[in-house]
Amino acid sequence: MTALSPASDLDQPATTVTGAPQANDPTAPAPSVARDVEDTARRAKTASRTLATATRATKDAALHALADALVAATEEIVAANAEDLGRGRENGTSAGLLDRLALTPERIVAIADALRELAALPDPVGEVVRGSTLPNGLRLRQVRVPMGVVGMIYEARPNVTVDAAGLALKSGNAVILRGGSAAARSNEVIVEVLGRALAAQGLPADLVQSIDRHGRPGAVALMHARGLVDVLVPRGGADLIQTVVRESTVPVIETGVGNCHVYVDASADQASALEILLNSKTQRVGVCNAAETLLVHADAAPQFLPAALTALDGAGVVLHGDPRTAELAPDGIEILAATDDDWAREYLAPEIAVRVVPDLDAALEHIRTWTSGHTEAIVTRDLASSERFVAELDSAAIMVNASTRFTDGAQFGLGAEIGISTQKLHARGPMGLAELTTTKWVVHGDGHVRP
Repeated sequence: MTALSPASDLDQPATTVTGAPQANDPTAPAPSVARDVEDTARRAKTASRTLATATRATKDAALHALADALVAATEEIVAANAEDLGRGRENGTSAGLLDRLALTPERIVAIADALRELAALPDPVGEVVRGSTLPNGLRLRQVRVPMGVVGMIYEARPNVTVDAAGLALKSGNAVILRGGSAAARSNEVIVEVLGRALAAQGLPADLVQSIDRHGRPGAVALMHARGLVDVLVPRGGADLIQTVVRESTVPVIETGVGNCHVYVDASADQASALEILLNSKTQRVGVCNAAETLLVHADAAPQFLPAALTALDGAGVVLHGDPRTAELAPDGIEILAATDDDWAREYLAPEIAVRVVPDLDAALEHIRTWTSGHTEAIVTRDLASSERFVAELDSAAIMVNASTRFTDGAQFGLGAEIGISTQKLHARGPMGLAELTTTKWVVHGDGHVRP
């Protein structure tokens, strides 16, 4: 297993039963690790109370300070990242996953800019969701408040370290990070830089903490810090996410893998469809909103598929297809026989599965069978087809004549995202500032008593 395999450091269940690890469980964290993680969570809880009452001006100033500190520490961060990249190459990590891990001066500037963009967004804390005055005169308001302490378990994405810290800060939360061994040095340096910047702003450095030093046992302890950690967000491969969902006693917001589909309808503008397909698949292959399956209506296939397959092959994409796809492939382009594993696969690599379908009904059925519930796209000029596609599919995001790559917090105007939720409770789709808050009811009376 490589250092950045989908399962990463959490590829085996932590316990065999729901709840805290058992005393005789060999995978349970040592008492010293459990105590240290608990102490980390207690400090985060205390720090979160300070931030919960901070003004927007204070939080926005801190976000700008974090951005400036990251840019100033570029050389230090890139050097630490080079250590992680070197270790990843030695372990045979794929090019796509190395790309997710890599930090360059340009990427650090972009990460810092994302923090500044967060500062420009409205503060969700204190927003009145709804309110009314009851017939008896009681005045009700439902207002947004911080979650408190947010835990993050994620893989090989040092930019997530910054995104999580920024989103937590703006939404009034403290955050505890477990970023995985693949990005250990990068995350260590980033957390140090962020902590120094927070302290310089008069805010607790404990608002952003890492438990990476404890490895997998620390992640297990974090999963069982119920009462100290208010919500846990796993972000990574399917095995990591399911392990956290299965083993955590802390409430979990489940992010999902991205087996995303692009469907080219019979009426599609084929030039536009080709551009959308290539952007969805090749703009960046190692991300959850990249397309993994192409479905083409049988009437569009004879003209569209030869050009599409040629373009994908020219971009270095490995092609898995059904028999009709193989028939329509130009000479010299290899089509590997697609299996059920391909239809279910999130490749996170320059690979795609291709199927010709007889009609929209068949496309919908294929997607319902194999989707992970992340993002689906239809390219069509038929309004009825687009309306059916939107109404009959139940994924977190549906694109009509647009690339799947737009399912992203920044692209949606939410600022950075802490993850993309494919579940239906509390949050769904890209999770920005509002999704890191909960609500409380505030009731004002004038000596009211219940009869």
